[in-house]
Amino acid sequence: VQLVESGGGVVQAGGSLRLSCAASQIAFGLYTFSWHRLAPGQQRELVARISHRGSIWYADSLKGRFAISRDDAKKTVALQMNSLEPDDTAVYYCRAQGSLGVSVLRNDYWGRGTQVTVSS
Repeated sequence: VQLVESGGGVVQAGGSLRLSCAASQIAFGLYTFSWHRLAPGQQRELVARISHRGSIWYADSLKGRFAISRDDAKKTVALQMNSLEPDDTAVYYCRAQGSLGVSVLRNDYWGRGTQVTVSS
């Protein structure tokens, strides 16, 4: 199983980025996907999650600025980030957790991350 994040980069405050997570060798529809971020000196934070049914959760502090989506046909998960702030600077990771079916419930995969830097 591979999760490959892309779309990170350097952006000015107020700008937007769209992260993408491409999954391979995985029964995509059986998994819940989430985005997490890790900033220097901080604990890893759950940003957003989308279940195999399409149910969505966001961290309260990010509601209205970030949007998660999934494309089961393309096996990709996206995170649209708008109105970016310097505090959004972090490495963003994609995670896949098995959520439908006994055969995948213990599966938990992470990508290697993509750096997002927001300059003031």
